[in-house]
Amino acid sequence: MHSPAHRCRDIERQAGYLQPEHCAPPPPRGAVDGMWFIRDGCGIVCGVITWLLVFYAEFVVLFVMLVPAKSLVYSFINGFLFNTLAFLALASHGRAMLTDPGAVPKGNATKEFIESLQLKPGQVVYKCPKCCSIKPDRAHHCSVCKRCIRKMDHHCPWVNNCVGENNQKYFVLFTMYIALISLHALVMVAFHFLYCFEEDWTKCSTFTPPVTVILLILLCFEGLLFLIFTAVMFGTQIHSICTDETGIERLKQETVTWEKTMYWAGMKEAFGGPFSIAWFNPFSGLTCRREKSTWICVAEAAVTEEDGVL
Repeated sequence: MHSPAHRCRDIERQAGYLQPEHCAPPPPRGAVDGMWFIRDGCGIVCGVITWLLVFYAEFVVLFVMLVPAKSLVYSFINGFLFNTLAFLALASHGRAMLTDPGAVPKGNATKEFIESLQLKPGQVVYKCPKCCSIKPDRAHHCSVCKRCIRKMDHHCPWVNNCVGENNQKYFVLFTMYIALISLHALVMVAFHFLYCFEEDWTKCSTFTPPVTVILLILLCFEGLLFLIFTAVMFGTQIHSICTDETGIERLKQETVTWEKTMYWAGMKEAFGGPFSIAWFNPFSGLTCRREKSTWICVAEAAVTEEDGVL
């Protein structure tokens, strides 16, 4: 069954019916400076675990497989590739976690703000009763972030943040790079096992054979698990971008009331412009939005309390 678009929302055409007197005025712009960070215990633990698992894979790859290898070229190429992908994965994770996903200004459902919208007769506005904000189209309230998030796809505890309009690119890059380093680690484990079977086990690692086997099996299990998980998430996110339908909209089976941006145009909008190397760069600091047939890129501004700092 299709869920009504107005469920759990206050809908009225006039400011008076929205009960703006129950909403505290939003904090003044620039009152608090800082970065976006969700203070959720579960999310923080999951984020720390993610980094520790990458560091464990780094340890096994370097000190169990590459350092004892006889070929210096093999060790250098695989070490450089693995470390580069791991660095990009952790950088993408950090950007996905510390980037405002598209939070709606909190507490802006005041009488003055509603009147400033100059609503036309019959025009409907939505108010979130939980964070007391005027909710734009396709925004949903996150109970963990305690904010309404524009184009919210889901809340991911592994990045301790919502995946929304402003950080979906970084989340996609995170899943892609984690899948790549997992695949790379699995390939190296397979080659190392073959090498150890052909050679003396005491010569294929600086650790004892039992410790070497345990470390490799744990890495193999970790790589296989995260390869499957992140590859599925990566495919799901690409599908959501190409169909211009978020995960929560698909789950709630919401009626499409917006003009969809399909396929390649959706990819360009999500990744910030026409295809370039910047698509794969988690440090890319430009936010590009399409206006009709042109692209407008604006440098990222400092985040303030009104814009979404918790």
